[in-house]
Amino acid sequence: MEIPQIPNLIYYAIPFFIVTVIFESIVLYKKQPKNYNIKDTFASLAMGIGNVIVNLLSKLLVVFIITFLYENFRFTTIPFVWWSWLLILFADDFFYYWAHRMGHESRFFWASHIVHHSSQKYNLSTALRQTWTGGFFTFVFYLALPLLGFHPLMIFTQMSISLLYQYWIHTELIDKMPKWFEAVFNTPSHHRVHHGSNPLYLDRNHAGIFIIWDKLFGTFQPELKNEKVIYGLTSNINTFNPIKIAFHEWIAVFKDAISAKTSLTNKLKYFLKPPGWKHDGSGLLSDDLRKEWLKNNSKET
Repeated sequence: MEIPQIPNLIYYAIPFFIVTVIFESIVLYKKQPKNYNIKDTFASLAMGIGNVIVNLLSKLLVVFIITFLYENFRFTTIPFVWWSWLLILFADDFFYYWAHRMGHESRFFWASHIVHHSSQKYNLSTALRQTWTGGFFTFVFYLALPLLGFHPLMIFTQMSISLLYQYWIHTELIDKMPKWFEAVFNTPSHHRVHHGSNPLYLDRNHAGIFIIWDKLFGTFQPELKNEKVIYGLTSNINTFNPIKIAFHEWIAVFKDAISAKTSLTNKLKYFLKPPGWKHDGSGLLSDDLRKEWLKNNSKET
């Protein structure tokens, strides 16, 4: 099978990221200078730089495992032809949906993914606010791809394409796309919902490229004009320190598990259960907050 030469698209996109972040920052500052926070932007950029550096190490592990599975355990071989790129577009996006959803429904994965939600602002720099730890284990959701016969180069290329697509949806400068586009694809409007800390918006719209997965699996929520998105976390960390942003939730989950006066099984559940779970039943999950909001605001939805 002839293997094409495909460069690392993310590295080539870095100059574009820098230029567009600066351009959007200027526009936002001119529109609402009091609402723009340069410290928040620099914190996001620091997280993005750290992610690139750490990924140099985590990628070695991921490339080894995916290549090993492809070379020794694949069920078939999918060639580098046009239809295979269409297949992996949907396959990768499907597995991304579940990886992303699990990043909200299991505190172990949330401890890494929370980084991306920690900003109380929403702009292109937020897209670059990425985890320093998630690269070492979130790849497990994609292990079916090499087993199905997708070449590792094809897998990593599509992953890069997915990340590049999701960059432009981190903005408030775009209100709504055409209805047909909003119906099929992830958009700034859909993703603003995902970054909302409002009870109605919690754990909604996990899509990467296609919003169809959220509609299919019951996690879709449109952006409502009468429910302005409040960005950030239900309990904001209020820091621009990259080290704290990267590791604060890991510290919190270990502290909760160790200090809990309960069985070893329940201690482990602090990692496996959703954020907010407590062994004594006193915790509030996002579903609880959402149900309470819907109960009190049923006429508005």
